[in-house]
Amino acid sequence: MKELCEMIRDLREDHDLKQKTIAEYLNVSQQTYSNYENGNREIPTWVVQKLSQYYKVSTDYLLGAESGYLGNTNLKSPYVGNITLHDVVYDIQQLNAADRKDLLKYIRFLKNTD
Repeated sequence: MKELCEMIRDLREDHDLKQKTIAEYLNVSQQTYSNYENGNREIPTWVVQKLSQYYKVSTDYLLGAESGYLGNTNLKSPYVGNITLHDVVYDIQQLNAADRKDLLKYIRFLKNTD
């Protein structure tokens, strides 16, 4: 299970944001926020609450009690390299039913190998 500091770093990176941007949103210094992400400083409850609102995830997700975050779901932003989530979904829709089933089996396989 990921630590809270890893969760907030991953969310920030998923949204292609700088530490300074999040620090300004929280009204803390960039160094303070960096210390949260690096695990050098305990993250206050109010920060967890504000970050959950900012990223539109539950505090349970941030604290590791649930895994409902889907990552960046903006279809037009880069997903992997220059490929957007829209491109991925479009490609999947072009597959026939049997290939889509195989793809889902493969995704489940990959999720279980973590």
